[in-house]
Amino acid sequence: MMDNSGSINLISVNCGMPRQVPWHGRSVTTSIYKQPVEGRVALRTLNLDGDRQADLSVHGGAAKAVYCYPLAHYEYWKAELPGRELPSGSFGENFTVDGLVDDSVHIGDRFAVGSAEVVVTQPRLPCYKLGIRFESDEMVKRFLASRRMGFYLAVIREGEVGAGDRIVLTGREPISVPIPWITRLYVTKNYSREDIADVQRVLTAQALPDSWKGYFHERLAHVSV
Repeated sequence: MMDNSGSINLISVNCGMPRQVPWHGRSVTTSIYKQPVEGRVALRTLNLDGDRQADLSVHGGAAKAVYCYPLAHYEYWKAELPGRELPSGSFGENFTVDGLVDDSVHIGDRFAVGSAEVVVTQPRLPCYKLGIRFESDEMVKRFLASRRMGFYLAVIREGEVGAGDRIVLTGREPISVPIPWITRLYVTKNYSREDIADVQRVLTAQALPDSWKGYFHERLAHVSV
């Protein structure tokens, strides 16, 4: 087992079911409204008990069973959104975590939490429903520009989790790729030689979903240096 560089804790487990909300004159189904839940919650291959994704074409699936958002990012957003209450789950995350930020997380990192085990698969890319949650179309751009994305987990071993659980790093891929690399390379319009080398390293990450690898293969196929 690997030692954590510091204590990592599960501050809140947040769940929500799909609901209909009005947005720009139409009704939209979304599950971005998450609420903290008490007690132990079963974590299964596709999601937590009591949590569902509204649009399975872009949300959910085994590679995105759990969305994590670091508590440290909340301090940034409290300054960016003065006067707005930001309880746990405000960004649609299932796990609000302390002691862990995007820069220290790598694709393929494995963690034990409660009686479950999970693996990091990808960063979050915000969709328009984040704008619905914050009642602002600009929120998606602001979120992406902040580079405070959070990350998704797949479930290796089902179990039960709850607020207050310690999160323990149990393994890391031999060639590790930090989460921010994925976001940076996704939004970079023109790749340098260094970017190409980084993409090639990203493609070695076993836990990165095929959809991401396909995107980067496509980018490499059209690059000229």
